Amino acid sequence: MQKGNINVQAENIFPIIKKFLYSDQEIFLRELISNAVDATQKIKVLASLGEFKGELGELKIEVSIDKKKKKITVSDHGIGMTAEEVDKYINQIAFSGAEEFIKKFDKVEDASQIIGHFGLGFYSSFMVANKVEIITRSYTQDDENKAVLWSCDGTPEYTIKDTKRKERGTDVVLHISKDAEAFLEEDKILGLLKKYCKFLPFEIVFGTEKITQKVEGEKDKDGHDKYETIEKIRVINNTKPAWKQKPLDLKQEDYLAFYRELYPYTFEEPLFQIHLNVDYPFNLTGILYFPKIKNNFEVQKNKIQLYCNQVYVTDSVEGIVPDFLMLLHGVLDSPDIPLNVSRSYLQNDAQVKKISAHITKKVSDKLEEIFKDNREDFEKKWDDIKIFIQYGMLSDEKFYEKAEKFCLFKNTEGKYFTFEEYKTHIEKTQTDKNKKVVHLYASNATDQHTFIAAARERGYDVLLFDGVLDAHFINNLEMKLKDVRFVRVDADILDKLIEKEENLPSKLDDAQKEKIRPAIEKFADKEKYHVVFENMSETEHPMLIVQPEFMRRMKDMSAIGGGAYSFMGNMPESFNLVVNANHPLIYDIAQKESISEENEKLLEQMFDLALLSQNMLKGEKLASFIKRSIDIIGK
Repeated sequence: MQKGNINVQAENIFPIIKKFLYSDQEIFLRELISNAVDATQKIKVLASLGEFKGELGELKIEVSIDKKKKKITVSDHGIGMTAEEVDKYINQIAFSGAEEFIKKFDKVEDASQIIGHFGLGFYSSFMVANKVEIITRSYTQDDENKAVLWSCDGTPEYTIKDTKRKERGTDVVLHISKDAEAFLEEDKILGLLKKYCKFLPFEIVFGTEKITQKVEGEKDKDGHDKYETIEKIRVINNTKPAWKQKPLDLKQEDYLAFYRELYPYTFEEPLFQIHLNVDYPFNLTGILYFPKIKNNFEVQKNKIQLYCNQVYVTDSVEGIVPDFLMLLHGVLDSPDIPLNVSRSYLQNDAQVKKISAHITKKVSDKLEEIFKDNREDFEKKWDDIKIFIQYGMLSDEKFYEKAEKFCLFKNTEGKYFTFEEYKTHIEKTQTDKNKKVVHLYASNATDQHTFIAAARERGYDVLLFDGVLDAHFINNLEMKLKDVRFVRVDADILDKLIEKEENLPSKLDDAQKEKIRPAIEKFADKEKYHVVFENMSETEHPMLIVQPEFMRRMKDMSAIGGGAYSFMGNMPESFNLVVNANHPLIYDIAQKESISEENEKLLEQMFDLALLSQNMLKGEKLASFIKRSIDIIGK
């Protein structure tokens, strides 16, 4: 028997492991199974190279619980270890078994599949165990008596002695400490296995399960199909997940089936997916699905599952992938993402940042490809992917540069345009006297219908911006696009929204305007409504309620978290009450020597109609309007 101290720099590494290295106690199971998978992969590679000529047998990993003895065992039929290898790879933490293995077999094409974590990751066992044993027999040992038992009680001291093991491979036995006895519950371990091991490349076996199956060719006494309940070994994982297969070998139904496997409680199917398969400048595979993104996009996050060689790492990918990509669902897998570190380390890892940038490029390339290949289908999906594309353009400059080619405007008639197409569509009619191409838009096609209709009568086109990010997006576009302005269609009269060189004359002089103003301000609160007279067409409304574009936009920005604009949320609402100086009703009242009570009622009626057109007439004011309307009709 050999005794010794583990070769570590610290006085005692185990408290450091427990406190700093791992963010979750449950990680121990992921690490041990990852090691077992690596050991199993190695024996498979050795067999393919002719280095191992024996029977491979069943290449599976078994997990078992002995609740009475308070033990958890993880067993594999992999490469195993000799006493010397145990001493090197377990006791001398500075060395990595995988690095040594790759140096020896450097001609293996897919080295990423045999990169081991048997080393520091193994010591996560001591997060839950007060004693750990390794029983291992190397594939090079013909005699079962050449197996090795390594034991350590959580101090730097260990023992190594000979023991018996019939087959090659390794058992890691954890003697669970009192404060971790929750891990002795079958449901707890089953949950962790399903979380971390759902897609590992070798079968992960844990206990048994009962299943009900049809008995072929047999009927019960009533002539119905006969069923029986049997007990079978429980296999946790799908060893050939879709993202590890070639895209050419998969049909659309395969992608949908995998999506349902990832998200069994999601009933809405994704719009489409991107299959990633990159081997340079790093290894990266995965499938990203575009879900139907609702306006409340915050609930969509934490849906991308991050894997390393099919071992689950996390679904909290903040800082690992760009924020806007977190709206997607699916899987990313890269051996270049370290397994045994905290998320804060991942966020600052240079390789992870490169992977993040590459994913962004692949996503934008795929969207552009879909747009070019089948624009009609892309337009049908636009309302569901618009928020994702806008979010990406707002938060990632490189994505903006790509997305500018396929980002669409949708007008109130349901037609779609790229930025360039829309500029060509409107520049003849909607270029103002300052040579700016004015993009009119509505945020609610129903509420702003009156203004949309008036714009259409003038031959103008109106865009529909009714999404949660549109206020931010419009601001961003005004900075990016040259000689372009965006104004909401109800922000002012049309002649002010798109100013031309020519102006209509006014039928009213200044004295007449000032005579009418006090009569209007009797019922239109001048703190809220600023009365302005404008020279409009006789056929346009006598009064309009508008909110200046700047004021309304700042309040919109504040409502959705506008940062510097947050103070606007506390400011009272203010509007312009535009009086049409050329409307016959206004003109007739202005000609009177004085404004009678009857005329005041007419002015109030016009004001209420303006409120009504903006859906701002409610409650008591609405009831008074209805009563007054009946009185006017009666007369």
